[in-house]
Amino acid sequence: MNLTRIENTTLTRRRIGLLALAIVAVVALLVSPYRDGITSIVNVGFFNTALVLSVPITLAGIGGLYSEKSGVINIGIEGFLIAGAFTSVLVTGATAGSLGADNAVWLGLLAAVVVGSVGALVFGVVCIRYKADQVIAGLAVWFIFLGLAPFLSRVYWGNINSPTVATFNQVAIPILSDIPWIGRLLFTNYPTTYIMLIVVPVAWYVLKHTSFGMWVRASGEHPESLDTAGINVNRVRYVSIMISGALSGIGGAALTLSTVGQFIGQGQTIVGGDGFIGIVAYLMGNYNPLGTFAAALLFAGLDALQLRLQQIGLDIAPELFGAVPYVAVIIVLVLFGYTRIPANAGENYESGDD
Repeated sequence: MNLTRIENTTLTRRRIGLLALAIVAVVALLVSPYRDGITSIVNVGFFNTALVLSVPITLAGIGGLYSEKSGVINIGIEGFLIAGAFTSVLVTGATAGSLGADNAVWLGLLAAVVVGSVGALVFGVVCIRYKADQVIAGLAVWFIFLGLAPFLSRVYWGNINSPTVATFNQVAIPILSDIPWIGRLLFTNYPTTYIMLIVVPVAWYVLKHTSFGMWVRASGEHPESLDTAGINVNRVRYVSIMISGALSGIGGAALTLSTVGQFIGQGQTIVGGDGFIGIVAYLMGNYNPLGTFAAALLFAGLDALQLRLQQIGLDIAPELFGAVPYVAVIIVLVLFGYTRIPANAGENYESGDD
């Protein structure tokens, strides 16, 4: 049995398993004593909240899968989310007076992308040029930004939490926003949500149907063959890493500029582990941007659900829902098939053009 048939069989098993889980969930809902309360809160507002909450997870996950498919394991995306969240608030607050709130939030988003990209480039140099252990380097990125962002917040604002700044307004797309239900869900939303909805299919298309996507896949699977074809393997990896940083920067800005309008430096900061859940999302999605988005939407939906359940008087610890992504990926890996990590992920490569 060749690799393609194995992957197709695994995909079929995974779909059957997920369908079985969905049926069990529906049955559990129907027999639950909280059935009426739960069905009353699962409405368009609930799904819209889940969609907004999925933005940082999805963008971090797609960025991470690009990096890892090219051969570089980037678990530092949590740190890049923190960097994006902090930078977006800093720049927005500093420029709102001179540029106006509407222009300042876009500049804040752009600054988050730049900081994420530059930070990822530095991470790439450490891992590729100086051959540092990628996992250790990724953890270092997380720890650096986890400590640096709250420190700079205290230095600049005098408090570990920033003051509130301007945020994006929801944008209604003419005509499409008037569609019943779907219009409120997909076409009346924040700019960062629209960016995510564009990034997901574009990332899938680039990986599947473009030369660059083929180079990314080959860089993580057969770098020798890519090098023989005259493509600089390390250059492809640098670009892929910078994509992960840029998308994580947008994800971090989405956390602050779409709803909260503030950088929170307490604990794990406002990011709160979304970068690590993004890693779980692309593993569960088997390195597919569409699957990553579906997993991120599932995890964000659970987060939205626990908030709504508390509103109807069902007190469930948030930590219980926080453990669900990690339990879910274990179930998927054990029962419904494997997630095939790129063959050369985590391995350094000496390009013939270096």
